[in-house]
Amino acid sequence: MEYVARFLIGGFVVSAFALLGDLLRPKSFAGLFGAAPSVALATLGIAVITHGASYAAQESRAMVLGAIALTAYSIVVCQLLMRTGIGALKATSLAFVVWLLVAFGLQMLAGAA
Repeated sequence: MEYVARFLIGGFVVSAFALLGDLLRPKSFAGLFGAAPSVALATLGIAVITHGASYAAQESRAMVLGAIALTAYSIVVCQLLMRTGIGALKATSLAFVVWLLVAFGLQMLAGAA
């Protein structure tokens, strides 16, 4: 259940960063929200100190799988927006389903390996 919460919260945080980055003006200020990867690295550092290298390795694997799922989400959103002309809310909502499928599918595959 903890992994489900992490996946959902992680997806929400990434979406929130993207939304804030798109809404804020000037666009150069929005670049601050690109710092999320450095937050991930800091989190891994804390995980190593607190729980050990094995735990941090599991966390980093989850981060990589989440990044792959985010890439799939981003591609689907771009394609929906460019090819279908539907609104951003509908495109992101549909792509969120793709993100969930990819994220949990990869987690299941990685767990089976």
